[in-house]
Amino acid sequence: MYSETVLDHYRRPRNVGEIPGATAAVEATNPVCGDLLKLWVVVRDGRIVEAKFKAEGCIPAVACASWLTERMMGESPAELSGISLAEIEAAMGGLPSASRHAAALAGSALHQLLAQIT
Repeated sequence: MYSETVLDHYRRPRNVGEIPGATAAVEATNPVCGDLLKLWVVVRDGRIVEAKFKAEGCIPAVACASWLTERMMGESPAELSGISLAEIEAAMGGLPSASRHAAALAGSALHQLLAQIT
């Protein structure tokens, strides 16, 4: 049902945790399914140098958040502003239609975060 990429990020999520004193932090929820994503970043010299997350939700929600934190590392806000839901879904090796909300949750958190740091 899920790709190996989704399962890998779910079983071995990267960058889980909080960042005390983060440059920015956001919380995004999906009101339909109840998934919750909290995202923290540290920005130095215009680049993301640290990103962490906590997620409560389905397997793809955790996987998309894990992937997103990896994707953010070393990037500028301008570079991250182009990340689309299609890119997140493709990076996951595709998502079942019932799980596309997970990519939307990650995208929503990213855009909220970018609004804080730009």
